[in-house]
Amino acid sequence: MKRDFNVWLSSFKDSISTYDYYVDFNKVFLNVENIKIELNILNSLIGSDNIEDEFKEIVIKYPETLKCIPILLAVRSNEISILDNNHDKIFNFSNLNLPIEEYTVFMRKTGLFKLIQDKKISNLFDYVTGVETGLDSNARKNRGGHLMENLVESYIKELKCYKKFDYFKEMYISEVSNNWNIDLSSISNKGKSEKRFDFVIKTDNMIYAIETNFYSSGGSKLNETARSYKTLFLESDEIEGFTFVWFTDGKGWKRAKNNLEETFDVTENIYNINDLKDGIMKTLFI
Repeated sequence: MKRDFNVWLSSFKDSISTYDYYVDFNKVFLNVENIKIELNILNSLIGSDNIEDEFKEIVIKYPETLKCIPILLAVRSNEISILDNNHDKIFNFSNLNLPIEEYTVFMRKTGLFKLIQDKKISNLFDYVTGVETGLDSNARKNRGGHLMENLVESYIKELKCYKKFDYFKEMYISEVSNNWNIDLSSISNKGKSEKRFDFVIKTDNMIYAIETNFYSSGGSKLNETARSYKTLFLESDEIEGFTFVWFTDGKGWKRAKNNLEETFDVTENIYNINDLKDGIMKTLFI
């Protein structure tokens, strides 16, 4: 029985965010703890009336405190490049690659001395915890990209408890071809493109290549994804012993429904989270 696209689309979810999606505090605390001693040494500069000279004394005696400076500016790199009088100047905070006076100028011109001397903050450890929290929130997009993947894998693992098959994560087309001696040139531009599938499931009868994604917001990427997967479905349909499967969801698709519907119309092997909950995997992988 053919599924109704609009009914299927209406079951798409707004979010699949987990509790640690917004901020990974374990990572935040670990990053701050790694420089706790150095931050506490630099805490002696807070409110200093002679901050530049005291900073030089600290760096001479405890050069390892330099590694804290980038994160005070919300920078993770150990090197910071500055355009100074039309010349690039590279500050290395793993070691002193410039005269100490240059680092003093850096602290002054970036505003870090003012931040510390004027008591805009009371504790560098707490300040860096806040900076790390902000930086980690920027990583949500990366974490979000794995949420659907993790969800699909949980269903694969559950199915594997009572059904015999092998599954692999992040496998390239060339690996699939080489492992099972199957010609996938029609979906790899005759071997010129190297696509990576999120999962590959190998049963006794079939190779299933699986892509997963979740879009909570719209954008041109969704239309491009739908069109490219439509092509992939059509091309892979001609390959004996190979099936392409797409698990997708998210309210972002409601703004790109036309392209998604075009893909939906050419295949049965496109599913959402509701399909997973209804047990589609039990009948899909044979």
